[in-house]
Amino acid sequence: MIVVHHLRIGRSVFTVWLLEELGLDYELKIYVRNEMGRAPAELKQAHPLGKSPVIEDQGMVIAESGAIAMYLADTYDKEGSLKPPAGDLQAHTEWMQWLLYSEASAFAPLLLKLLLMREQTPHPPLISAFAEGEVALQLNHMQDFLGDKEFVLGDRLQLPDFGFTYICQMADRLGEIAPYPKLKAYLDRQMARPAFQRAIEKTGG
Repeated sequence: MIVVHHLRIGRSVFTVWLLEELGLDYELKIYVRNEMGRAPAELKQAHPLGKSPVIEDQGMVIAESGAIAMYLADTYDKEGSLKPPAGDLQAHTEWMQWLLYSEASAFAPLLLKLLLMREQTPHPPLISAFAEGEVALQLNHMQDFLGDKEFVLGDRLQLPDFGFTYICQMADRLGEIAPYPKLKAYLDRQMARPAFQRAIEKTGG
């Protein structure tokens, strides 16, 4: 059985959401952040970095959200519902770009924003200005690409939607999503999915 190491209030709830969408059985090991908001030391028993998500399956320990998502889709999504059409190079390239986007360009400015919010004022002006500009750049890019589509890449849920939803939720928690109504509507749609609701219930968020 798949074992999921889940750190509460973090990225790994989206791994659990993916497992729920795939209808897979799994064992959930839940860790609680310390008073500094960091992962507890025992999470390092699962992986040397002590970060989450981490899964164990078929004798392997797999870290990094994107790698876990690709592994689960390659191994268990037998119908290929979360992937682009086979043999379509353009669709596959676009799918790969958006799959990796949430772990790269989109995440860093929101992380800076989160860290600045935890610091006492006055905030470093150079970092603050950079974070503000980058957050706006990324969220505008996301909204422009999403447009009126139901999902990132069209009319069905695919793997990039899990990371895209994570970025939207993070932006919402930081009070940054209000100027982007299409992203907010997209986030609300994904969070209303039964599999997402099950993930939230089982993980505690």
